[in-house]
Amino acid sequence: MDVILLQDVDKVGLRGEVVSVSRGYMRNYLRPRRLAEEATAARVAELERRDAQRARHEARSAEEAETIAETLRKTVLSFEVNAGPQGTLFGSVTSTDIVDELWRTRKIRVDRRKIELDPIKRIGRYAVPIAVFEDVRVDVKTLVVPIGGELPPEEELEAMAAAEEAAEAKAEAEAASAEVEQAVAAELESEVDEAEAEGTAEAEAVEAVESEVVEAIEPEREP
Repeated sequence: MDVILLQDVDKVGLRGEVVSVSRGYMRNYLRPRRLAEEATAARVAELERRDAQRARHEARSAEEAETIAETLRKTVLSFEVNAGPQGTLFGSVTSTDIVDELWRTRKIRVDRRKIELDPIKRIGRYAVPIAVFEDVRVDVKTLVVPIGGELPPEEELEAMAAAEEAAEAKAEAEAASAEVEQAVAAELESEVDEAEAEGTAEAEAVEAVESEVVEAIEPEREP
């Protein structure tokens, strides 16, 4: 079925896009989390009208692109986000968020496919590269700030990122070590099982030989 995404969904699509998904995925995952709605004809037409309106604000020539780029060079976007003590976001800032904020604050329309940005997952100061037109590119200053707080100095941000990377590396090493230990334990258990099986087979063989010997001797004992 066709649905309209209400939020960016990893490996599915970006907010506002019409995508095709299974009914079960829509019923069990997307709809309960309010990530998508059914793509009715009326809603699709409404999206097309909105996109057409915004498209009128896109650059149609190099001259228009330069004017827009000059505005973007003076623009500083700011996002207040929920973040942990080490600066990790509870979520992310995506190209869709950048597009929406540019439209909200500057009424500048940018195709999100022209924003070269991996989702931002840490607080900090960023320069978001945008291709405004064919040969017109600009970096937009972007601040990702914790709610109710301020950005610490760059050195502190780098230290926080390094601490988190070290913690992640330690966790990965511990997980890898645990996997090795589990593999070794499984191999030892398999070897014990094989040894026990071999011991059982040998005991059964001995028992069979003894039984044959007894059967061979018993007729000789008969009067």
